[in-house]
Amino acid sequence: MEKKAKIIATLGPAIYNETKLKQLVKLGVDAFRINFSHDTKNISSIVKRIRKVERSTDKKIALIADLQGVKLRVGKIKDNVQKIKFNQKFTFDAKKDLGDKNRISFPYPKILKKLKKGNKILIDDGKYTFVVTGKTGTSVKTLCKSQNCLMRNNKSVHIPNFDIAFNKLTVKDKKDIKTAVKLGCNWIALSYLQNEKLILEARKLIKKDMGIISKIENKHALRNINKIIKATDSIMIARGDLAIDIGHSEVPKVQLSLIKKCSQFSKSVIVATQMLESMIENNTATRAEINDIATAIFQGADTVMLSAEAAIGKFPTQAVSTMTETILSTEKYKREHIEDFKNSIFSDNDPVKSILRSVKNIAYNQNVKAIIVFSNSGKSAKLVSAMRPAAKIVTISPNINVCRQVSLLWGVQSKNSRDANGWKDMMSISREIIRKLKFIKKNDFVIITAGLPFGKAGMTNMIRLYKVGT
Repeated sequence: MEKKAKIIATLGPAIYNETKLKQLVKLGVDAFRINFSHDTKNISSIVKRIRKVERSTDKKIALIADLQGVKLRVGKIKDNVQKIKFNQKFTFDAKKDLGDKNRISFPYPKILKKLKKGNKILIDDGKYTFVVTGKTGTSVKTLCKSQNCLMRNNKSVHIPNFDIAFNKLTVKDKKDIKTAVKLGCNWIALSYLQNEKLILEARKLIKKDMGIISKIENKHALRNINKIIKATDSIMIARGDLAIDIGHSEVPKVQLSLIKKCSQFSKSVIVATQMLESMIENNTATRAEINDIATAIFQGADTVMLSAEAAIGKFPTQAVSTMTETILSTEKYKREHIEDFKNSIFSDNDPVKSILRSVKNIAYNQNVKAIIVFSNSGKSAKLVSAMRPAAKIVTISPNINVCRQVSLLWGVQSKNSRDANGWKDMMSISREIIRKLKFIKKNDFVIITAGLPFGKAGMTNMIRLYKVGT
């Protein structure tokens, strides 16, 4: 039994070698995230390894370029990590020097100047708290107010109730987008956006066969969520920064609300941050973590993500196995209680959505084993996936990058094939694909949907119910 929800693993030293990458893909990883907030100088060779794994496993793998954005980060520190004691004096400054146990670079002098006595500085997704006690020029004096504080390279900084207007891509983001395009990434993830303006700007810089993921991590984005959802291709609920900004107790209801809203408007959702945090150091998950994954799947998330658990964790394979097993168990329950989980999709007066809703209804018949979606742009695959049909979804596209992009979507497996040049050729391609799909047998039914004329994106207007073997 194959899972329908997808798994993203963040690239890092723990999984860079080809053997480990292949192992993770076989265990259930569908996409790899490149974190551009960290060093990416050797990323080209790692991408080549991933594409080699893709060929050997015959499974399309999506690559996600996660941009740094305006998210504030400290600089680098001696030996990559330093322990800061409780109530220890510690300095944040604008110097470019390597940090140590007494200070670290915070390369934002304008922000340092505005900080006042009593302001809190939260480090590493809010794990550690420092309180401002005084200032000297652009050096800010603080006291560490956390036990067992570990200051690491490039960790995130959040200053509560300290608003920073940000409506443009940074110079670094623009440079990283060029790198991502060159690497053949299939998705761009925009960090710390506040409204739809970043999405529109990024759209002009990426290729047409790349998707945009908008990370929701602050209250500004929540205020503008409808415009963001309309402009983007996918949402990531980045719960670490979001919790810091709106309060931890608010995150569960926001997560549910965002999943529901994106489902109604046929946009995919990724749930991220600290899903299996304990497995960075331990080979088993907590019951709370298992429940967290299951909750996201019950709510309708398309994808769940591993961050440090995969990138630097001691047990990345166990973490992926745990996530896959939890998804499968949860999805089995959902299938057995399918009436409780059927979702509604807004039509938006879109005739394509109306056609695909018919596909969904037909697909609830137990004799229908698959929906074959011919899709040049990936739009039809996204819509079918959003409707959560009972049957498996197989997307066929002549564009390998579209195949990789849609492989991140719930329930979708993708096949790269030539473009159909007519009705007969479409059926010929369909039969070729069906013969390779082990779960489809003679006399099973398959729904085939495509757009006529062929080769034109966004034109899905045809449905055929095909009995295999006829």
